[in-house]
Amino acid sequence: MSDEETRTKQPLSMTRRYRRGLILTGLLCVLAMLAAATVLFQRSYAERIDTYLTEICEGYAAAYKAQDTHDAEVFVKLLPTGGVSAPRFTLIDTDGTVLFDSKTSALVYDGTNTLYAVMDSHLPNHADRPEFQQAMENGSAGLTRESETLQQETHYYAVRIDLPEGAQVLRVGEDVANIWGLSTDTLPLLCGAVVLILLAATLFSWWLTRRMVQPINHLAEHLDTIEADVPYEELIPLARTIQTDRKLREDNETMRREFTANVSHELKTPLTSISGYAELIETGMAKPADVPTFAARIHKEAQRMISLVSDILQLSELDSTQASHSRETVAEMGPVDLAALVKETAQNMTVNARRAYVTLQYDAKPATVRGSRDQLSELAQNLCDNAIRYNRPGGHVELRCGVGGDGCPYFEVEDNGIGIPQDSQTRVFERFYRVDKSRSKATGGTGLGLAIVKHIALLHDAKIDLQSQVGTGTTIRVTFPKNS
Repeated sequence: MSDEETRTKQPLSMTRRYRRGLILTGLLCVLAMLAAATVLFQRSYAERIDTYLTEICEGYAAAYKAQDTHDAEVFVKLLPTGGVSAPRFTLIDTDGTVLFDSKTSALVYDGTNTLYAVMDSHLPNHADRPEFQQAMENGSAGLTRESETLQQETHYYAVRIDLPEGAQVLRVGEDVANIWGLSTDTLPLLCGAVVLILLAATLFSWWLTRRMVQPINHLAEHLDTIEADVPYEELIPLARTIQTDRKLREDNETMRREFTANVSHELKTPLTSISGYAELIETGMAKPADVPTFAARIHKEAQRMISLVSDILQLSELDSTQASHSRETVAEMGPVDLAALVKETAQNMTVNARRAYVTLQYDAKPATVRGSRDQLSELAQNLCDNAIRYNRPGGHVELRCGVGGDGCPYFEVEDNGIGIPQDSQTRVFERFYRVDKSRSKATGGTGLGLAIVKHIALLHDAKIDLQSQVGTGTTIRVTFPKNS
């Protein structure tokens, strides 16, 4: 793997991502705030300008209409003097001729200190102007014209003045910076605000991410009490998963050690016997008459070892199948007739039952499940063998199968044997666990039968129910899923 690929697969830093996110959020927020403030300010300012133009236009129009004569000189005398900033006034005649325009006309005083207007004769006719046409038609008009090149917009308000000489229009205008011009004006403020916000966001993100990540680092250093020290609600599922995984690993490690110790112990006993008898025969210390007896014992212990190794290999195979988490990995999955399986199991175990002086019966009702016939046969034989092995002479064992009231197929083994103590009922399905170790040695059990039953049931999504009472007997029912 190249260095570039190694760098690519390295995990990202949560602290850096939080900091970048907070800084970017702060930047976006200030930009959005300034943009919104600019738009709202420009709109508010424009509305105030329109209101101001309406008031001033209506006022001057009324004052002009009240005069005895109506011409440019009379109107000029109504205008404010003394350098007061005023909007643009335009007086327009009925035919669109400009009688006066404060932007293009010169205001002069004569020798008697009287104000006169010197008109610019080059002003175009305003008959085609929208505000003039609307004012003539409706009595008043207000509109806005934009200049993209100057980044300005001009607000106009025009009112029609009905005079004896004929109608005239007074128009008042004011240039206002549009949104783009206003943004240009506030650009230094915007840049300064962005810089300040970035600095504040950087400091705040450093403080906040440090405060957020520190409990997580503390959590990683105290995995033993992880569930009790979860700093954030969102980390509870992760903490539970970690705690469960740790417990599972510890349990697996404990199980592995116990399994190794049990296997070593189980193999050591028959190997010691085989080695001892073989040594007696090899050295000639065994009498010729005892050789067949010793050979028989060697054969018996060897068979016991073969049975033990076979069960261990089967458990290993079942573990591997279960680890794949897929029922399709079970060999030969298909419909299995439980009634036929019960009859076959009863026939195969009849000899063992007779040797133990135990009566074996069965009650096979129609029932079908989907699974591995070989493994289900192994499950049935192990349960039946266990019921016979831990029974008393004269006892009985009954195998049953059918469909329960809930529609789920079941297989059941009932005996009237020695029973299982209450404190051992939760452990009998563990590997190498024996309730009565002395009896297990005498009957030749490996201690793996019920463990194999448990794994086969898990692979078939079946549930095991155990009911037992010491001195009365045991009933074990394996219930399969409905329509399995």
